[in-house]
Amino acid sequence: MMRLHNLRPRPGSRHRVKRLGCGESSGHGKTSGKGHKGQKARSGGSIRLGFEGGQMPLIRRLPKRGFNNAAFHKSYAIVNLDTLNGFKAGSVVNEQALRESKLIRGNFEGVKILGDGELKHGLTIEADKVSASAREKIEKAGGTITLREARVRREMPAKEEVDLAEKETPKEATGKVMAKKRSIVKAPTKAKAKKTSRKS
Repeated sequence: MMRLHNLRPRPGSRHRVKRLGCGESSGHGKTSGKGHKGQKARSGGSIRLGFEGGQMPLIRRLPKRGFNNAAFHKSYAIVNLDTLNGFKAGSVVNEQALRESKLIRGNFEGVKILGDGELKHGLTIEADKVSASAREKIEKAGGTITLREARVRREMPAKEEVDLAEKETPKEATGKVMAKKRSIVKAPTKAKAKKTSRKS
């Protein structure tokens, strides 16, 4: 029966503490297992995991492969409101106009309008994204902003599959389904052998 005086820790859960500095004959005297001098011999001195003394560490030497979400990152050209004051009042500001005025350049997914600065007159702005503060300032100045529709890529089915689907009538399609159901036959189950008990 288990009682308080019978309780013991699980075997292997507790280990004998290594006693250091008990003379050279103990095997752990003098430097107490820390060697001679150096960073690791000092109290509080340690080296982070993976550090190789300034040498290029292994994790950076190995080639990197696999999926990387950076390939699917969408970058937008940022345009602030104070840069749009160069356009005349009532003019249409879109990606083409911004490129011609050299306010944006390079490759990107679209144009995003941010609300830094003040818009002095009303403009008709076409962009892909706009911040809440920029929209408020544009409407306050008497302008309008329209968001362009996102480009949607749709994978069309193969031409042969479309032709086959058009040729088949509803009756033929249902006939094929019924034929598949008939072809599926359940395997016969083996009868269980009866156990006979020997009478002594």
